[in-house]
Amino acid sequence: MDFLMSGLAACGACLFTNPLEVVKTRMQLQGELQSPGTYQRHYRNVFHAFITIAKVDGLAALQKGLAPALLYQFLMNGIRLGTYGLAEAGGYLNTAEGTLSLSRSAAAGALAGVMGAYLGSPIYMVKTHLQAQAASEIAVGHQYKHRGMFQALTEIGQKHGLVGLWRGAMGGLPRVVIGSSTQLCTFSSTKDLLTQWEIFPPQSWKGALTAAMVSGIVVVLAMTPFDVVSTRLYNQPTDVQGKVRECPGYGHAAKVVVEESRLLVQVGQAKRQPKEVINFFPMLSRPLQPTLRVSCTGGYWTLCCRLLGQRAFLACTRV
Repeated sequence: MDFLMSGLAACGACLFTNPLEVVKTRMQLQGELQSPGTYQRHYRNVFHAFITIAKVDGLAALQKGLAPALLYQFLMNGIRLGTYGLAEAGGYLNTAEGTLSLSRSAAAGALAGVMGAYLGSPIYMVKTHLQAQAASEIAVGHQYKHRGMFQALTEIGQKHGLVGLWRGAMGGLPRVVIGSSTQLCTFSSTKDLLTQWEIFPPQSWKGALTAAMVSGIVVVLAMTPFDVVSTRLYNQPTDVQGKVRECPGYGHAAKVVVEESRLLVQVGQAKRQPKEVINFFPMLSRPLQPTLRVSCTGGYWTLCCRLLGQRAFLACTRV
């Protein structure tokens, strides 16, 4: 039941947030491996992107890739949240003293996320292709000419086999490991704090909702750099053997920093947060069990600043 409810909740979130995913995908592909100022910015910000897509591609374009998005969310989050929920309910995440173990929680979240994401990788790749498709005047990134999810999966499978269907899967795993472990760990930790401070009545859904909102913000900040790289790897053109032409693997991340000279890895981060909150609705009715107070985000921004420098972060304000 946990698997089913988690998958359905993720699908419910996807119905409302898929337009944000379309905008996010296109903004992340915009200016790929080009220096700032050398290309036309079709999407200046999230609001301008919504207006531009609706005006040029039509309102229906804001729901591009909805079918694979729903299938991916049901498969990925059904496995991810369902598996983590079972581990939490069974007490496998707690120490002998009954408090939450940070290492176990992070490991369980990462493992559950990897299982769901790897199985759903072909669906996510097709979703990315469909959401990136646009009229020539506002097109960004490589343009695949898929007519639908099943046609795309069939064509890729016939041309490149199973290897082609799972292209980019390994590049997407770091995204899920960081995102899932951070999200689920922060969610449990925030519930613990709310229980200790007695902000909400025991077993109140408000506490779980608040924890979901906090974890949604944290996971967006932590996962977006990997999300940008993953989106671009999935969308890159391939040769006749199905191999990526330009920059395979996470070498793409280095090229983003070197050639684009800005923190493009944070493009589109604000568009993810609503879905990350709604995905937790199956867990809202669970009691707020006392757990160990933990933190999952220490040092992230400090490390980014040291690696990329101040200029890269200031450039985010221009996105």
